Amino acid sequence: MKLQKNFLLVFSFFMLVFLFSCGKAKQKGVPIRLAFWGSAEEIDVIKQTVEPWDKERDDLYVLLEHVPVSGNVTPYVSKILTQIAGNNAPDVIFMEVNIFVNFYFRDVLLPLNDFLKNDEEFNINDFYPDVVKRFTREDQIYVIPRDTAPFNCVFYNKDLFDKEGIPYPKDNWTWNDLVRIGKQLTKENEQGVKIQYGFWTWVMMNFLYSAGGGYVDNVNDPTRCVLDSAGSKEALRFFHDLMWKYGISPQPGATDISMGELFETGQLAMFGSGIWESPRFRKIKSFDWDIVSFPRHPKKGLQLSTGGSGYAIAKSSKHHDKAWELIKCLAGDRGQSILGDTGLAQPAKIKIAASKHFAYDGQKPKNKAILLKSVQNVVYDPFIAGWTEIHSKYIQPELELFYHNKKTYDQILKKIIPSVNQAIKDQKVQ
Repeated sequence: MKLQKNFLLVFSFFMLVFLFSCGKAKQKGVPIRLAFWGSAEEIDVIKQTVEPWDKERDDLYVLLEHVPVSGNVTPYVSKILTQIAGNNAPDVIFMEVNIFVNFYFRDVLLPLNDFLKNDEEFNINDFYPDVVKRFTREDQIYVIPRDTAPFNCVFYNKDLFDKEGIPYPKDNWTWNDLVRIGKQLTKENEQGVKIQYGFWTWVMMNFLYSAGGGYVDNVNDPTRCVLDSAGSKEALRFFHDLMWKYGISPQPGATDISMGELFETGQLAMFGSGIWESPRFRKIKSFDWDIVSFPRHPKKGLQLSTGGSGYAIAKSSKHHDKAWELIKCLAGDRGQSILGDTGLAQPAKIKIAASKHFAYDGQKPKNKAILLKSVQNVVYDPFIAGWTEIHSKYIQPELELFYHNKKTYDQILKKIIPSVNQAIKDQKVQ
């Protein structure tokens, strides 16, 4: 009994030494903090990318700081800005094309030009130029892109098309084709209740930009709101007509489930969104599906709203060089390939996007290659501090009244135009 007790004591001692040694080994070098948000799949992408690289480094170890968000990234932005104000900023910050604007105007990010100039291993020309341009101000690059995200995916239920004998839509189809096909795919029961819709999208902006309209006169240097332009009026009224005139899109409140669920259950024939829906829809077993490009304006072509993200270095970081090494890992070939394999996002590196890791991976959607050219026709949100707040306070509430058929378009303009113009003016004098 005494011998057994002594053995347990010795064993426990060596286990403590072993665990202590492991802990010391994992914390070699200096800590580099990486702040990011995202789904469980995106957390896994970060871990798969960083952990093997981290184990090979003697000069640093990476601390992953995931900030949970639910749809709205405002809590993430608030937390990072609070950390920066408290001189406790992460070294590397995951950045999206629109929240970058707020960080830029606060002058809290490090320009990366010197790293790019002196690093022969890394070439910014390997990335899609439009998303690089979005992260560049006055010739200074502040963010290395991870992905680009043109909102150019109309997911369609091939079985519903086959059932009606309708040819699948082609990438050069128009608004007129959308209405014609959408009507054929919209069904009612004997009581006149809609049981199947032809089309729905949240990407109103694609109609707006394709018609030659927009939110402001100049995305990079806005001076006034142009939602009262001829192109803007045409687009917004067409979007409204999809619900209230043509009846191919659900009117607000017409269904208790989300539009994604409506598509998954076969009650929505076409669903306009982004490529990030793919992993979710790959679980569908009841019907076949693919994507097609967003429909074009009959005369003016196609312009697309877009997103994207990347990695920046906090100016206050004490380890700029090591933070740069981490960014190279995250945005390098391996990290981009792991991201592309998930189907969640289009890698920002051109060669990875056009490879077996994304466009030609053999997985649904089969028509992903349309996104390789989509990046040439993208429009970003206005580059002005506080645009998110301006949109949510002055534009979106009025548009909702229009979508709900509570106000006419001319009526909402009377409130939107002066309010937005004044807000833009106020931002510019700050």
